[in-house]
Amino acid sequence: MSRFPFPILTAEEAASLIDDGATVGFSGFTPAGAAKIVPTAMAARATALHAAGKPWRIGVITGASTGPSLDGALASADAIAWRTPYQSNDTLRKSINAGRTVYFDMHLSQVQPWLRAGFLGKVDWAVIEVCDIGADGSVVLTTSVGVANTLARIAGKVILELNSKQPAFLRGLHDIYEPADPPSRREIPLLGARGRIGDTVVRIDPARIAGVVLNNAEDEVRGFDETTEVTRAIGANVARFLAAERKAGRLPDGLPFQSGVGNIANAVIEAMAQNEDIPAFDLYSEVIQDGVISLIERGRITFASGTSLTVTPSVIQRVYANWDAFRDKLVLRPQEISNSPEMVRRLGIVAINTALELDIGGNVNSTHVLGRQMMNGIGGSGDFTRNAHLSIFTCPSVQKGGAISTIVPFVSHLDHSEHSVQVIATEHGVADLRGKDPRGRADAIIENCVDPQYKDILRAYVKSCGETHSYCHPDKSFIFHQAFQRHKDMRKAAELL
Repeated sequence: MSRFPFPILTAEEAASLIDDGATVGFSGFTPAGAAKIVPTAMAARATALHAAGKPWRIGVITGASTGPSLDGALASADAIAWRTPYQSNDTLRKSINAGRTVYFDMHLSQVQPWLRAGFLGKVDWAVIEVCDIGADGSVVLTTSVGVANTLARIAGKVILELNSKQPAFLRGLHDIYEPADPPSRREIPLLGARGRIGDTVVRIDPARIAGVVLNNAEDEVRGFDETTEVTRAIGANVARFLAAERKAGRLPDGLPFQSGVGNIANAVIEAMAQNEDIPAFDLYSEVIQDGVISLIERGRITFASGTSLTVTPSVIQRVYANWDAFRDKLVLRPQEISNSPEMVRRLGIVAINTALELDIGGNVNSTHVLGRQMMNGIGGSGDFTRNAHLSIFTCPSVQKGGAISTIVPFVSHLDHSEHSVQVIATEHGVADLRGKDPRGRADAIIENCVDPQYKDILRAYVKSCGETHSYCHPDKSFIFHQAFQRHKDMRKAAELL
């Protein structure tokens, strides 16, 4: 007999409870803490029903991207009718760009308020991964929070995946706090990355727990590629810039940092840790990655607050084996707190995020390839960028072996405007855009960040616009932009100027 008064279900039994057309919320922020075996069983059910000529597709809400057993399995089974927010699975991306899956992108800090307000409709089911369950319905989450606490509270019914790979001693890792909604909302009573303001567990009405599915699967977190000469150069440029800002008195000691996800983000954090002119710092971010764990061990990151512990299996075992050393250096919060614009501005966070494409005006495209094909989504970059003490965007200056410049006259899709972007860094250098007019921004970006083979083209473009306040001229910009969209080649577009 189980120690909790809830039925034990197989994954297949749990999947059979969910009808076609349901809206299902899943735990997970990246593959960390994502439900695993129930969505896989749901995908198998969808495949069988489709083969029999019967429909079975659901709406999917998560914290952010998930792993192959959730987004990957459901997308491969053509089981996702609509999806929000951020995603990163190849199969799901293809379904979105083919128009098969409806996808609406949104700031990650908005998901929980939208859920409570009913903007996303009724949530029929929540599938939540946990590592401990109390008879009163209190549960300990695993390696992420994301939006799991809100889903568990508002969903019609809840299925729990009890994962024995995750130890029950994680109780205390989480700081579960859910603010009131307007007009009753008050300030978030958090004054620093290390503070705690909430509960250690998520409390669920026992009557809404439909059952418990036993799970023994690791998080499907993959390691990132090794740093390259380009990513190391970007990291070094950012670190030197931050060290110079500190020396100039514009970067007070004690400000926490936020870093996006991926190879460039890891290279930047590592370069900051290696720069002796940057003291050890706190992280107030979304995702705690392998590199952050290493820097905690080296004493270069003093505390890390996030909403997910997105580390590879070997690193998570290292953390668990040394839990006493990590216990007071990590905390996981709901994403509406980790990404809260209120907290970003109050703490004076230095935000460092990655762009797909940017333009010489300082506008950033984080989501769309050539303005038409969705990549992953905006994620939390907007939450941090708009409200940061200092907002930095990084990207390589070229892609496809130099055939494409990532810096163009106009971004093909705009996610972050020139009003929110303060600093741009590539492997060639850093452009500080603060206090500059449009012409000044264009000159700084071209001279410091553009790859040498594209500098003259962009200089010629700016010159062709005439001696005006702006770097753009309506007629010239239209001609160039249309030609660039047609040819995908900045050189051919420049020939028409």
